[in-house]
Amino acid sequence: MVVWVTGASSGIGEELAYQLSKLGVSLVLSARRVHELERVKRRCLENGNLKEKDVLVLPLDLTDTGSHEAATEAVLQEFGRIDILVNNGGISQRSLCVDTSLDVYRKLIELNYLGTVSLTKCVLPHMIERKQGKIVTVNSILGIISAPLSTGYCASKHALRGFFNGLRTELAAYPGIIVSNICPGPVQSNIVENSLAGEVTKTIANNGDQSHKMTTSRCVRLMLISMANDLKEVWISQQPFLLVTYLWQYMPTWAWWITSKMGKKRIENFKSGVVRPISKFLTNMYQSCRKVQNFPVFKKLSGWVQWLMSIIPALWEAKADHLRPGVQDQPGQHSKTPSLLKIQKVAGHGGARL
Repeated sequence: MVVWVTGASSGIGEELAYQLSKLGVSLVLSARRVHELERVKRRCLENGNLKEKDVLVLPLDLTDTGSHEAATEAVLQEFGRIDILVNNGGISQRSLCVDTSLDVYRKLIELNYLGTVSLTKCVLPHMIERKQGKIVTVNSILGIISAPLSTGYCASKHALRGFFNGLRTELAAYPGIIVSNICPGPVQSNIVENSLAGEVTKTIANNGDQSHKMTTSRCVRLMLISMANDLKEVWISQQPFLLVTYLWQYMPTWAWWITSKMGKKRIENFKSGVVRPISKFLTNMYQSCRKVQNFPVFKKLSGWVQWLMSIIPALWEAKADHLRPGVQDQPGQHSKTPSLLKIQKVAGHGGARL
């Protein structure tokens, strides 16, 4: 099996390469920083079940769409096929809309959205010819909800979700081609540090405290389980972030109200020089939910939320379509790593939880 991972030089992409290497799959590692890709390759060879010929380092700039066709041909020439394309490359943003250059929005769309679409279009004809393959896109829960200081990032992730949901429908005649949207919540990585600020040349350069975020290894393990079970969309997050996403999905009016309240405080902190990650913002939203649920007008609504979250996964399970929109972190629930080679179904899915 050949797996092509973009954004493989750090974060989720790097960890995914390490865990895939232990499964014995052939890897194509792509990103712009060649020296970092070589470092990841060395560790894959040291700790995985691969030989030198099983790992191809392929430098790639997602914004250089003219190079994507040649890159695809290079992979096919090396391995003869592409079984799984993992669209993981991207960049985030931390800045107010009024203070953000249009060039920042352009780069976010060109990198996060158009670059991913371009590479997918290059790989897709090969999968259609073989009538099989997986296109896995690492999106974000900010592709479902929205938050201040990340308008451009949210836009690019919403666009990705819309594109791949539409593409999945277009590929209905090819049931062997699976299109999966992976939407992680806060994960321990350098995404905040590398986030764009008001200008393309400026970044945040500060990750801050990440202890409250899901570990990268746990996130990737849940990704592999999702990939092995051909899930169409999964939300990989700890609480309270998963609850907030449910609110945006099923009770958007309430979610908008909470967001507007907490957004004011987040913007005030940002203007005073306190840059807090999205995860902190969502934590505040969750705490607000806990407070307002004690008000008479919200007590019944809170009960509806709990009821909805309990029965909707059960309904999906009854339909047996494996479309579970939430993947909640529950360590130890799965003792066996899924085999991507055999695409084994993993038992024990608890509706919206893995």
